Amino acid sequence: MSINCSSVSNDAGAAPVTLSLSRGVALLFSVACGLAVANVYYAQPLLDTIADTFGISHANVGIVITVTQIGYGAGLLLIVPLGDLLDRRRLILGQSLLSVLALLAVAFAPTSVALLAGMAMVGLLAVVTQVLVAYAAHLADPSERGRIVGVVTSGIVLGILLARSVSGTLSDLFGWRSVYLVSAVATLLVIAALSQALPRQTERSARVSYPRLIGSVFMLFVEEPVLRVRAVLALLIFAAITTLLTPMVLPLAAPPFSLSHTEIGLFGLAGAAGALGASRAGRLSDRGFAQRTTGIGLILMFLSWGVIALLPWSLWSLVVGVVAIDFGLQSVHVANQSLIYRVRPEARSRLVAGYMLFYSLGSASGSIGSTLIYAEAGWNGVCLLGAVLSGTAFLFWAFTRHLTPEMRKGS
Repeated sequence: MSINCSSVSNDAGAAPVTLSLSRGVALLFSVACGLAVANVYYAQPLLDTIADTFGISHANVGIVITVTQIGYGAGLLLIVPLGDLLDRRRLILGQSLLSVLALLAVAFAPTSVALLAGMAMVGLLAVVTQVLVAYAAHLADPSERGRIVGVVTSGIVLGILLARSVSGTLSDLFGWRSVYLVSAVATLLVIAALSQALPRQTERSARVSYPRLIGSVFMLFVEEPVLRVRAVLALLIFAAITTLLTPMVLPLAAPPFSLSHTEIGLFGLAGAAGALGASRAGRLSDRGFAQRTTGIGLILMFLSWGVIALLPWSLWSLVVGVVAIDFGLQSVHVANQSLIYRVRPEARSRLVAGYMLFYSLGSASGSIGSTLIYAEAGWNGVCLLGAVLSGTAFLFWAFTRHLTPEMRKGS
């Protein structure tokens, strides 16, 4: 695998140059992103077992997901912007190595406090995913940036979905701790591949102090309307998806279904269509249809809740609902990123950090809110919350779409 380099687009103002990201390296980026983001989601189908292991109530076990997302949010703000300041190759490899240590800490956690601390570190370091996405966007030709982002994001989608299946199966066979041990080994293998494939950075990075670098993330929200709008959309759509995925294990594991972790994990595979949505959305965005893709995706997310609400009567309704909501979400997510990466080429890492910070806030609030709602109002309450979030996202997009005009291919 290699990157064909005729030149590099210099973020510090040197003469522009062209990079061609090879298909092999793009796929490796996709695999690396999928494995890293999976670390954040392994715990979702294991919440009942983790609750029993550490004596956490079902109403409060969502805190395991929440602290992971808080760690992820901190990493987005404190680590991802470094991609505009440091050698991205070293940053990616360093984060990945530290992730191995964090995964081992979770696997051997003796108490709930140690577990939560380990999960926070897992989330903090999993933001290597966003460093990789921003790097892929930087290396890609502008005319195919949406497609490349779609390919890499497809790996993220599959990582999220396979995380539930893998963690459920491993938990049933060897206990929940084995999930994090296996991930640590897999991460080491990916590190070996990345160390050979990632290009050595030759262009100058941004010359700015670290405090000013972090402060500039917030300035981008002031200066770029597209970032403000798309970040709020990210908050709403990811709050909606975690409203579904976090408490889903609770009704499926309880009577009358009483499904095993392996069986529950298989429901995540139903959302594999989301990967198709990501790939297709990237191509449409390159052609100048990001807004149309966004609207269709948001409508699909909203309508899916009517089907998901039928879970007490039919497991197949949940399968259909998961397919629909994942497809819609990933279509919106890729369209968002395609628009954001076009506005400030020299600040792509900071742009993705700001955008994904809102993603993390949405995911954390959806996780803790949905488990509390489930404890009080059951599955119907969860579906109502999800529908309200999805509907709000559509209305927000409809009223703000004029702030982010469509960009045609090559612009």
